Amino acid sequence: MSYNNSIKQTGMVAIVGRPNVGKSSLFNKIIGTRTAIVDDSPGVTRDRLYGQSDWNGREFTLIDTGGLEPDSKDLILSKMLAQAQVAILSADVIVLVVDIRTGMSATDKDIANILLKSGKPILLCVNKCDNVGETHPDFYEFYNLGLGEPFAVSSVHGHGTGDLLDAIVKLLPVPDSEYEDEYKEITKIAIIGKPNSGKSSLVNKIVGEERAIVSDIAGTTRDALDTIAERNGEKFLLIDTAGLRRKSRVIENIEHYSVIRALNAVERADVAVIMIDACVGFTEQDSKIAGYAHEKGKATVIAINKWDLVEKDGKTMSVFKKQLAVDFSFMSYAPYVFISALTGQRIDKLFEIAKAALEQNLTRIGTGRLNDMLAYATSRVQPPTDRGRRLKLYYITQADVKPPTFVVFCNKIDLFHFSYQRYIENQIREAFGLDMTPIRIIPRERGE
Repeated sequence: MSYNNSIKQTGMVAIVGRPNVGKSSLFNKIIGTRTAIVDDSPGVTRDRLYGQSDWNGREFTLIDTGGLEPDSKDLILSKMLAQAQVAILSADVIVLVVDIRTGMSATDKDIANILLKSGKPILLCVNKCDNVGETHPDFYEFYNLGLGEPFAVSSVHGHGTGDLLDAIVKLLPVPDSEYEDEYKEITKIAIIGKPNSGKSSLVNKIVGEERAIVSDIAGTTRDALDTIAERNGEKFLLIDTAGLRRKSRVIENIEHYSVIRALNAVERADVAVIMIDACVGFTEQDSKIAGYAHEKGKATVIAINKWDLVEKDGKTMSVFKKQLAVDFSFMSYAPYVFISALTGQRIDKLFEIAKAALEQNLTRIGTGRLNDMLAYATSRVQPPTDRGRRLKLYYITQADVKPPTFVVFCNKIDLFHFSYQRYIENQIREAFGLDMTPIRIIPRERGE
């Protein structure tokens, strides 16, 4: 197993600065999407957040970091500093963001000194210069940081970002002419679940470094984080999501955005790994979280974490599986794996199962084979009748994958009841070995 810091090997740019200077707003403006959470509360971005951008034909990876407070003794703030330092070490160019409204602070000076020791190219971005053509009287004091000519920027309106990007791409290393975008087809795995279920611990165990902040404070991961890992010669993109909470507990706007971020992570993932805390057991929220993945038709694996902490006898796992079958009856196809993110127990098995589930999720079946199956299924169990009318199934074909989606042509859709649709679905699973993926049946009347 190895770890690659970059999503694409086309240069990395880290955005750093003290809390609430507009780093995430600048990040979002450059990459062109609302990826980083933006809020007026300081310390909103806690982990490294990656995004892809390009300027004048040059692609680069942008890293948004948590606000830096070098002298803070606070647990979260100190870990944010550690995360930012990792970003600084892996970056080719560093952009220090400061706030024109608050002026230069002692913290800005401390951060500048840390950056100068890195030996990396540094660009100074004076943010919140919203009035075009006007120079704020405090602008020139930022020359005292010793970082050269400052760039006056408004990350909200986009003023000055073009000049900043011109300077960034000039400092980026020349890309390898033989470089290929090897990550386009990489398998993407979203790790979702309640707060404090061990999602970030799992990512950190896989990649072998403290990639995401881990603590016993529920909800310390607020953004969806991308990490590239290699397992048994195959690369995976791991998306560590913020813990999803019940709506009654989503009080801050920050929590609201985190839920949206987790749902977006599920949408762009190939496989969803649902983390369940074995010490807590199944909850209603686990069911809702799984429901998001089920509705999107994702290949899904249910990972029961912290299994090393459970007191066991010879029947413990069997009893747990039986209860899971009841709890997740709406997605009975999803396989289970009992893991420990702390010790690494069965993590290799988790990858094997995730890969197998994805292969099924991508399965295509020829029309001839499908209709042979349909003929056998309808001869084995006759279609239902209603008031003298019998359902007739004429034809079946596969319309899509992710998940495998089948269109069944019949005489009357209202006769094609849910129970018989489930029977046809089970026949498809049995005939073609699709026992670990959601399947969709779409009835159509002949002629539609």
